[in-house]
Amino acid sequence: MERYETLFKTQKPVVAMVHLRALPGTPLYDAGGGMEAVVEAARADLAALLAAGVDAVMFGNENDRPYELEVDPASAAAMAYAIGRLKDELRVPFGVDVLWDPMRTMAVAAATGAAFAREIFTGLYGSDMGLWQGRAAEALRYRRRLGRDDLFLLYNVSAEFAAPLDARSLPDRARSAVFSSLADAVLVSGPMTGEPAPLEHLEAVKAALPDVPVLANTGVNHENVAEVLGIADGCIVGTALKEDGQTFNPVDPERAGAFMARVREVRGS
Repeated sequence: MERYETLFKTQKPVVAMVHLRALPGTPLYDAGGGMEAVVEAARADLAALLAAGVDAVMFGNENDRPYELEVDPASAAAMAYAIGRLKDELRVPFGVDVLWDPMRTMAVAAATGAAFAREIFTGLYGSDMGLWQGRAAEALRYRRRLGRDDLFLLYNVSAEFAAPLDARSLPDRARSAVFSSLADAVLVSGPMTGEPAPLEHLEAVKAALPDVPVLANTGVNHENVAEVLGIADGCIVGTALKEDGQTFNPVDPERAGAFMARVREVRGS
């Protein structure tokens, strides 16, 4: 918990998503707008999130649908380029998540100087992408080779778009991720992006890991954030801050500001 609190500099931090537009080589990439359009859209979202007062941001390639388990190097390079263009505008810690490839996530984190990273590092899942297997051992050895032992790792232990093939309970899988796979923090997700994790899942994982940061990873919104932060040690939020509450819309400054105002009320109480 000490590393977590030092990194985010507040209790119950809010990590807001900067969802990059689809990147080169993916089906939804806009070749007409090119990378400049990707950067400018991310710049606008970042400015709105910083103005709202979020505690950290995380860059993700959420628009690179259909998702890959081994990401095209061009996508990873483009993501690193976009983050590099925006780094001078950051005044909060930032992280990365290259869906759904732990090795590319480590590479982009190392290239950009990210403070933290999120991924599915453990477990075995049946998913939209087929059989999905965690790669913690490989990824952490890669982190060591890249000289980034300081990179704080958020392990998603209940993957979106997938169901675990491991028969153990969620709390047992979370405890195992910390013990055997060296998770720095654990994330609890709902079934899809923008859909909340059941509060009982958060409660069970937090009870199993009282001394490890446990965050809500999906579906946190203006209505449930007080309940979520009453249990979890923080949250990651994206969809709730977008125009009309739609995942792939731009960030809505008013929604983002109202969300952080509610968070400040909760933390103050």
